[in-house]
Amino acid sequence: MPVKHTPTEIIHQGNKGGKTACGENTNEHPSHWVNTNEGITCKKDGCK
Repeated sequence: MPVKHTPTEIIHQGNKGGKTACGENTNEHPSHWVNTNEGITCKKDGCK
């Protein structure tokens, strides 16, 4: 399920409570991450 980083509005491939496909740690500042059904917008390797 995609997760959105709310401060930047970037949507990553991955799960809240772990790491995204591009390596972002969703356990750091967990309030900044929400599950979403929107399309992935991250351009980094792993997510795109």
